[in-house]
Amino acid sequence: MSAVIADSNRQAGASRSLRSSEGLGWHGGGAQLLRISAGQHRLPAMAQHRIGIHIGAPVRARCACDGRRQSRLQAHGDADVVPAGTDGEWTDDADCTILRVSFDDAFVRSIAQQMEGSAGRRELLPHLQLRDPRINALAGALLAELESGAASDPLFAESVGTSMVVRLLGCVDSRRGGSAVLAPHKAARVTDYIECHLDQRLTLDELAALAEMSVPHFKALFRQTLGMPVHQYVVRRRVERAKALLLEGRLSVSQVALEAGFAHQSHMAHWMTRLLGVAPRALVKMQDRRGGARRLPA
Repeated sequence: MSAVIADSNRQAGASRSLRSSEGLGWHGGGAQLLRISAGQHRLPAMAQHRIGIHIGAPVRARCACDGRRQSRLQAHGDADVVPAGTDGEWTDDADCTILRVSFDDAFVRSIAQQMEGSAGRRELLPHLQLRDPRINALAGALLAELESGAASDPLFAESVGTSMVVRLLGCVDSRRGGSAVLAPHKAARVTDYIECHLDQRLTLDELAALAEMSVPHFKALFRQTLGMPVHQYVVRRRVERAKALLLEGRLSVSQVALEAGFAHQSHMAHWMTRLLGVAPRALVKMQDRRGGARRLPA
């Protein structure tokens, strides 16, 4: 993280990174939490699609993007969509914080091609001050994942990012009812595969291929069938496996983390605390007091 620049030496429109997904292994794109100082800020055209979501107190701003011009009061959750190859210019009257989410063009094109029931070609279009509760919720999930730092789960980020792209592309399949679910044999094939590969990195592409359907369709039907999103199901199964291995007492905490598919010990501790309300070593100590398990190896 960059050091805080003294106000007297600040450059108008300068930005500094507060959080970044760089190095976290996210697939298809990334995210940065940026602090942008008051003044003019130029966003050059790039190969990636970018969405900037305003975080915090309202700020008056003027912006220009793809021939559009707008003077506005940008509030928490307001989003600007800047497609690949498009530049823009923003002038903020006060300092502001932006969550900038970026997506590789190949990632977006792959999702667009897989979307079913499309009446024509789908693509990301420029949009200023988009106000969408679903985008806000997804952005909040990505921000929380950024703030978890080393405990970030690439499958979680990929799943949330896919949902955000689908939303931005305007995917609504009128043919699909809310009661549609995975066929029993496909659900069994996917969940058995997950169970056998918890210690490996899983991707939405490979899981959707097992069900023989597109990623967007698979995500929707998996959630309807299992009652939770794919990433949540996987992390819960990893937590349950870690819990069982810890209580067996044969492996060290670091070995259990790898066997259960977590990147490292702190990654496992993050999710166990989040889902079970107890850290790995605390869980083992509780079991030891009940006389039901041996102590962990060093």
